[in-house]
Amino acid sequence: MADATPDTKRRFAWNGTLICGLVMGAIILLTGLIAPFFLTEPATALGGGSSLGSVPGHPLGTDSLGRDMLARTLVATRLTVVMALGATAIAGAAGIALGIAVWLAPRKVRELGLRGIEFAVSYPTLLVAIMVAAILGKGTVTVVIAIGVANTAGFARLTANLAAGLSQRDYVTTARLIGVPRVRLATRHILPNMAEPMLILVAQAFAGALVEISGLSFVGLGSQSPSFDYGTLLRDALGKLMINPVLVVGPAMALVFASLAALFIGDGLAAAANPRSIGKRGRLRRVGQVPDAASEPPVLTATGVTVRHAATGRVLVEDVSFEIARGEILGIVGESGSGKSLTAAVVSRLVPEGIEAEATRLALGRTDLLGRVSQRELATRIGLVYQDPGTSLNPALTLGSQFGDVLTHHRGLSRKQARQVLVDGFAAVLLPDPAGRLRQHPHELSGGMKQRAMIASAMSTQPDLLIADEPTTALDVTVQREVLAIIKRLNRQAGTAVLFISHDIGVVRRLCDRVLVMREGRVVERIADPAAMTPDNVTHPYTAQLLAATPTVAIGGRAAAPAGGTAAAQAAAEVAP
Repeated sequence: MADATPDTKRRFAWNGTLICGLVMGAIILLTGLIAPFFLTEPATALGGGSSLGSVPGHPLGTDSLGRDMLARTLVATRLTVVMALGATAIAGAAGIALGIAVWLAPRKVRELGLRGIEFAVSYPTLLVAIMVAAILGKGTVTVVIAIGVANTAGFARLTANLAAGLSQRDYVTTARLIGVPRVRLATRHILPNMAEPMLILVAQAFAGALVEISGLSFVGLGSQSPSFDYGTLLRDALGKLMINPVLVVGPAMALVFASLAALFIGDGLAAAANPRSIGKRGRLRRVGQVPDAASEPPVLTATGVTVRHAATGRVLVEDVSFEIARGEILGIVGESGSGKSLTAAVVSRLVPEGIEAEATRLALGRTDLLGRVSQRELATRIGLVYQDPGTSLNPALTLGSQFGDVLTHHRGLSRKQARQVLVDGFAAVLLPDPAGRLRQHPHELSGGMKQRAMIASAMSTQPDLLIADEPTTALDVTVQREVLAIIKRLNRQAGTAVLFISHDIGVVRRLCDRVLVMREGRVVERIADPAAMTPDNVTHPYTAQLLAATPTVAIGGRAAAPAGGTAAAQAAAEVAP
């Protein structure tokens, strides 16, 4: 399979919406900067003709004091835009900070904070702004603060919701595993991936602020004479609406034009800036007595692993026990929902929120995983490879930036040393131009390249245990073969113990040294010689069903081995000893 030559330059996806918005925004900006210098006099000086309609020299008429409405509209642009920008900045800064603070808070505080944000959002923004402005008094600064406060809840809700969703991504889970502090986790891994929706929300908030500020000025709470904005002009023109409607045209059209410019810029930037165009942990506890460790313990020992849903008490995994020796590949096979991934989550101490887990013994060599274990030890001794490489990597960071964290934080390497380790690792998994890949973002790599990069990153710390959770499911046939071959080769060369999870019994039969078959959270069969198992020599009917479901190919009137029936199984067969 040919790999594309790396392109280290960031592409900015210009689009029609963005260009249109920027042109409109430039017009608004230039008007706000230039108009007050040249048009202040005709906008404020009393003229000879009052309440004129559209006449030569006054295309938008004059107000009751004879002041030109076109000049007043253009001059009012500066104050209106500045006020809207100030209100949006207050709402954005306060709302994002509040949303992140709620997400970082303990679970009970977080739930209380979310309910409070939802309560605040339920009130109309303009009503909240009017209440705040009425309390603080009339004036330009008052209106800016009022609109900023009124829009804070919207930013906070979006931030908290996005943070909750992003915290479940594999790259955030990996960052938690390597011990990234929660504040750094929020600023480095969560906030950068909110750019697209936040840009849209900022643009919408700015457009809304323009209307809300004008609304408050319209009812007399905003700018006071001699200052004036779009809302003030609309209020003054309202009394002449029936006899001289042209007076409304200027401020109304300016308000619509500025709002559309903001929305176009926001939508365009969101599309152009897209690099692709956590809650609290669950509980893990010990039950029963700790048996004496053997003189040479296995790499991983799991005894009596049980997982329950915290709210309902429903058992999801029941009394699962197994061991993995150095250099051994243990496969866990079963249908979706059988508890395979939950078992792996307990082993890596990444129990999801809302889940309670317990075990009689859980040990990584001589390290008791049920006791206090440093983040450094977990990050360096356990490697993780997830099912979907597309969601396992942080799209906002280059590969070198996100993969280098564990090496610099926990192995004490310099950036240069970490880079060299990653380059060597990329070369080991046969990624072309390893140094160039470190400067790329995940969207610049194919699915197979991303999965190989994930394997290289997981092996960069020379872990004792590699957990591969269905690493070939989202890949095509050719890439599946490559990934399986890489895992087997690294297992042989480094002696790394591998916990391989799959729903394809053909793969685990050819790749693994031993196999556990799981169904409905329980181990229903243990197979010591996977290569020799057939539907006739297994003990549990479910295992026989899995084997029978593996496709076979008739060759010359006889059936080929079932293990070769799937592409992944064929790949496993090629790399099996």
